[in-house]
Amino acid sequence: MPAGCSFDAADWYLLARHWYPLMEAEKVSGSPISAMLLDQPLVLYRAGGQVVVARDACPHRGVPLSMGAPDDGGIRCAYHGLLFGAAGRCIDIPSRPGHPVPARLHLHTFPAVERYGLVWTCLWPHEDAAPEIPSMPHWGDAGFQQALCPCYTMDCFAGRQMEGFLDVAHFPWVHRTTFACAGQRSVPSYAVEETEHGFSADYYSGIANYPLESGRRAPDGFIWHRQFDVHLPFAASLILHFPEGGRAVIFNIATPVSALRTHLFVPVSRNFDTERPAQEMIDFNLRVFDEDKPLMEAQRPRNLPLDVRDEAHVPADRSSLAYRRALARRGHGRFFDPAV
Repeated sequence: MPAGCSFDAADWYLLARHWYPLMEAEKVSGSPISAMLLDQPLVLYRAGGQVVVARDACPHRGVPLSMGAPDDGGIRCAYHGLLFGAAGRCIDIPSRPGHPVPARLHLHTFPAVERYGLVWTCLWPHEDAAPEIPSMPHWGDAGFQQALCPCYTMDCFAGRQMEGFLDVAHFPWVHRTTFACAGQRSVPSYAVEETEHGFSADYYSGIANYPLESGRRAPDGFIWHRQFDVHLPFAASLILHFPEGGRAVIFNIATPVSALRTHLFVPVSRNFDTERPAQEMIDFNLRVFDEDKPLMEAQRPRNLPLDVRDEAHVPADRSSLAYRRALARRGHGRFFDPAV
């Protein structure tokens, strides 16, 4: 657990068992680049074509390796020039050339996997860790256009952002300038089903998902199906069923940089309008994020109360309640001091 961590210890260790994306894979080159996950400073670089994720501290004197520079297929520390290559191994000590490198000078690394255009890692890769990276439906499937929204920062707890993504009652209030009709305020009843990795929810309503400015309309009487699949703790896919067999997929992944900072990564895909620029999907989703952001950052308490008695609820909150209860069943507590 990193020094000065903003999370409660018990919750940190539970969260650290899971995989999270750190940044877009295309950003990782031979030059070192810094990142942070669960308050742990990290450095990323490529060596031999493979991504290395390690603690952002030289084992020699603790200078951040993200201050270093690429050299000879690896990265050199800015302080004493130690060279680190593939798998984080120290391969050169300039002040002692030609001698064996002590094992203590190799970097403390973490697993690195490239998927959905992102670099993922797990801080606690032990036997009790989450075994797999959450899956995104239809990514790479024939006939689907895919894109990756740029990393989007919210100064809120990742659990609050996730709960907001699952919330269906806020559409006509928050997203009335992007896709939702302000007149459709009623939330039809919907069911939630527990799964091995979290839960799923199928929501049917008349709220369309075409961008309002497009002027497009579904056929009269068309019922929109939104299919949520939650991967605890902070990932969820949403399949949107459009007319004529169209599907769009939004994969919402909230990476907890710290207790009160979240990096949102959202790969998207669709099997219609594939001749149109993929940037349209990105721009639309960024506008939706912009509508959510001020509310997510203003919520109090800033953590996510898992005791359902702490806040009032309405029937439209089924997904929210399922999310909180699922986290509680996994052993989570308050996550961090809500007074921060």
